[in-house]
Amino acid sequence: MASFPLSVNEKLIARSRTIGELLAPTSPFDKKCGRENWTVAFAPDGSYFAWSQGHRIVKLVPWAQCLNNFLLHGTKNVANSLSTRLPRQNSDSGQKNKPCEHIIDCGDIVWSLAFGSSVPEKQSRCVNIEWHRFKFGQDQLLLATGLNNGRIKIWDVYTGKLLLNLMDHTEVVRDLTFAPDGSLILVSASRDKTLRVWDLKDDGNMMKVLRGHQNWVYACAFSPDSSILCSVGASKAVFLWDMDKYSMIRKLEGHHNDVVACEFSPDGALLATASYDTRVYVWDPHIGVMLMEFGHLFPPPTPIFAGGANDRWVRSVSFSHDGLHIASLADDKMVRFWRIDEEYPVQVAPLNNGLCCTFSTDGSVLAAGQDGSVYFWATPRQVSSLQHLCRMAIRRVMPTGQVKNLPIPSKVVEFLCYQI
Repeated sequence: MASFPLSVNEKLIARSRTIGELLAPTSPFDKKCGRENWTVAFAPDGSYFAWSQGHRIVKLVPWAQCLNNFLLHGTKNVANSLSTRLPRQNSDSGQKNKPCEHIIDCGDIVWSLAFGSSVPEKQSRCVNIEWHRFKFGQDQLLLATGLNNGRIKIWDVYTGKLLLNLMDHTEVVRDLTFAPDGSLILVSASRDKTLRVWDLKDDGNMMKVLRGHQNWVYACAFSPDSSILCSVGASKAVFLWDMDKYSMIRKLEGHHNDVVACEFSPDGALLATASYDTRVYVWDPHIGVMLMEFGHLFPPPTPIFAGGANDRWVRSVSFSHDGLHIASLADDKMVRFWRIDEEYPVQVAPLNNGLCCTFSTDGSVLAAGQDGSVYFWATPRQVSSLQHLCRMAIRRVMPTGQVKNLPIPSKVVEFLCYQI
């Protein structure tokens, strides 16, 4: 089996432009294992960027100042040198409206990160709402870190102080995701084969354990309206959960190996999943139908051999805010940018040992992590058509079943359902 035919199509595929790098400091005595960067994250408001440097350390940097630093000093940047250019905040009296850099020692290897912010008018789902240790206001920004020992630590982003230590998982916390509605509901995915739902407005009370996975759970993601959770894991598992009833909606079947990453489109109409079977699938989560397939191996492997080409395993997938582009990161040392309506990537970029990727809040930059360092690329930019913008506006409020019942031409229905 040959790799994706870049040599044939390289004249047609643009190379993505490098924006910058954050290189973690290393010493001759650092062990390579433990230095992996398993997770990178942007704050919902775009104010901060966080990544795991390996060896228990998480770095928090103000994103706007980080971008300015790239422009002023070129693309390369040693992470430690940021501290000489960015203000650091070591006391509670510091101004919250002035983002400051923090270095956080989490006490164990960090596997997952997630930012969460609260919205005061959104009521907590907990029963006891009379008294809590923490009163989270609208300006609150939290960082959750999932650790190798099964613990989840919650930090105040503005001060770098530890707020909560959540202990219930018995294995690695592989992924974390906050509900986008500002309710501060946190879901954790673990190698102990469970997902756990935590209410941070109720001082981190664990509300529910979601069981169904027969093996490791690799990742989880909320739909934009916070009503659906997707979880993926070993043994080809892709599950959808109703987060009002905490019950399983359906299983999506089609992958041929472990599924390791997932993310919803900004309008919630699509779900992208990445697997060790060298493929990224795009689904309609409302009816469980696969709409698109992006292959990272050519010709594509048969189901029997789908797990054999581990130099082509897909590690991560991310949906851009424009709803048109998907980024994928694979073990063949390539980052690919896809359009949801095209068969081949529209841009590519080289990256050795890449493990995770995510788009910035505004979608203009893709961040990807490897051995403690982060690399940034400019993402494909184009003006979305009026038809696509209308489609996203409709799909934010209407699931597929309702769209199909609209009294409109069938071609329009197919377009709204991303079938053409």
